[in-house]
Amino acid sequence: MYFNKILIANRGEIAVRITRACHELGIAAVAVYSEADRTALHVRMADEAYLVGPAPAAQSYLHVERIIAAAVRSGAQAVHPGYGFLSEQAHFARACQQAGLVFIGPPPEAIALMGSKIAAKRLAEQAGVPTAPGYLGDEQAPERLRLEAERIGFPLLIKASAGGGGKGMRTVRGMAEFDAALEGAQREARAAFGDDTVFLEKLIERPRHVEIQVLADGHGNCVSLFERECSIQRRHQKIVEESPSPVLLPQVRADMGAAAVRLAQAAAYRNAGTVEFVLDGDGRPYFLEMNTRLQVEHPVTELVTGLDLVQLQIAIAAGQPLPFRQADLSQRGHAIEVRVYAEDPTTFLPSTGRVALFAPPDGPGIRNDVGVQSGDEVTVNYDPMLAKLIVSAPNRGAAIARLRQALADYAVLGVTTNLPLLQAIAAHPAFAEGATTTDFLQTHGLQGANFEEAAVPAEVLVAAALADDGRTTNDEVPGANDPWSLGPWRLAGERWLRFHTHDAEYTVRVSAESDGWRVITGEDTLKAAIIAQQTNMLTIETGSAVSGGLPSSAHRPSSAIERFWLAHDGSARLIGWRGRHYRLERAGPLNVDALGDVGGRAGHASLAAPMPGTLIKVLVEEGQEVAAHQPLLVLEAMKMEHVVAAPYDGVVRRLLYTPGALVAKGAMLVELAEQ
Repeated sequence: MYFNKILIANRGEIAVRITRACHELGIAAVAVYSEADRTALHVRMADEAYLVGPAPAAQSYLHVERIIAAAVRSGAQAVHPGYGFLSEQAHFARACQQAGLVFIGPPPEAIALMGSKIAAKRLAEQAGVPTAPGYLGDEQAPERLRLEAERIGFPLLIKASAGGGGKGMRTVRGMAEFDAALEGAQREARAAFGDDTVFLEKLIERPRHVEIQVLADGHGNCVSLFERECSIQRRHQKIVEESPSPVLLPQVRADMGAAAVRLAQAAAYRNAGTVEFVLDGDGRPYFLEMNTRLQVEHPVTELVTGLDLVQLQIAIAAGQPLPFRQADLSQRGHAIEVRVYAEDPTTFLPSTGRVALFAPPDGPGIRNDVGVQSGDEVTVNYDPMLAKLIVSAPNRGAAIARLRQALADYAVLGVTTNLPLLQAIAAHPAFAEGATTTDFLQTHGLQGANFEEAAVPAEVLVAAALADDGRTTNDEVPGANDPWSLGPWRLAGERWLRFHTHDAEYTVRVSAESDGWRVITGEDTLKAAIIAQQTNMLTIETGSAVSGGLPSSAHRPSSAIERFWLAHDGSARLIGWRGRHYRLERAGPLNVDALGDVGGRAGHASLAAPMPGTLIKVLVEEGQEVAAHQPLLVLEAMKMEHVVAAPYDGVVRRLLYTPGALVAKGAMLVELAEQ
């Protein structure tokens, strides 16, 4: 069998990744898209593309009939589902087969079997794969689940049988929490998967999350492609993955690989899949689940094995046998992947809007799997992952050093990203030591940490002042390539510029010198010169200046050459520097008539929606007294629930929305009077 055209039933970076693999094999790639993705990168890269519905995923990327119709219309012979959406839906795999299309993934029977975490755990036990104590029964009555919880003992996990990505999962540390946690897990599972069946599992405290990549063909061959360590997570979703694991001993690695192969064979598995384990404090593995698809983190396996998993998936689906045996495989070097999200690094709430500039790093040992480019839109409709940064090096220490530098070189302007969090992880001594457990962020104070800097650095203010703003250098007057030649702020030959952020204002004084500028920002006086200038990049050499003139060359302080990324968002200047982004609004002269009392009334506050979403539950009533930190409302965004809590003791004066309402970011939800 040979494919000359494959439809990719997905979007974003994974659709781009699969398209590249198809093109390398000489196969035409067909994209599908929603109305919100009409100009998306995966559409632009495809050989042809078909509209499958409006923005909501249920009406487009999850609409089986429309995707099948697009595949048939395009003349594709096969469908690659990527990950997420329909990738682990047995009914979609069957629909492909019924339409005469090859599904590039496992058989629908294997998807259905392993898609039920209860059935998967039962099969694992039969195959001799170690599992954690728990309850896998069919009876779902709350009374029975409470009894089983008491038998297992606390702490324990409530997990959705059809779940994944932390959806439908709750940690319970005592019976007093059980009923509310059960209700929340079932509600979230029902919304995300259409199935509220749950099971109970003993919680392994401070585990490591280690998974085994497997490949199985249709000729009876099945191999392990070794492990990926995925312990650093936020909201039970991975954000850092690496291979090899920094702690696995060779015998444990071999035992886990053999167990994963036994499970895949017991499930009559075919194509790529991942068997996930948790390791307790003594390094003992326990089966967690099997993901019947390509994983987000597959690039780290590719970089340490030298294999292309997507191309191997296509070859297996075309009926070809694996071109190697287990003894032929080995790990070489070390690879680390981090996921770059459009989200607040403190709250993990998604950030939407236009990506004014997207400039990932490049260089030896750096790979970028991206889903956006400059000018693309990030909407509330889909997962906010923008890209994956993957680095590789001969050893783990060198890979970490490369990761740190690559993150410092990363620039995303226009939307908020988790880059500051990723930088903090990469720089942490515990990460360098390999002490990576699933509570890494909490243990080291990174979950909920404030990554905002106390003030805009002087170097960024210098770049803002010298940014050309699209005009060319004025060569007629030496040193006069001052971009702010327009404007009223001029005292004694100086330009006075005012910038403000959301909570601070800065004054910058710029004066021309014979070979550059003197820039005064607060208490800092710097000598600056432009080294290179492009549309979206400014390279500046800066050094300290002294009062009364520049120091002589013999005593001049050391200088630094820094690169700044530049973009605009309306009237705001966006600047990227050292992996951070800054938004500076140009302010006009002060106007005392405009000054006044802009504060709200004391003791009265309105709680606003922290992100766009759907209000799914109201937990209080008007007139009710509430305590600080008490949950008030539950919002759903990206199929995850977010609780809005009271910031202080108070009385609910007014509720402005009812369950089911769609609310925009910043919409007033509750009026809460302080007591």
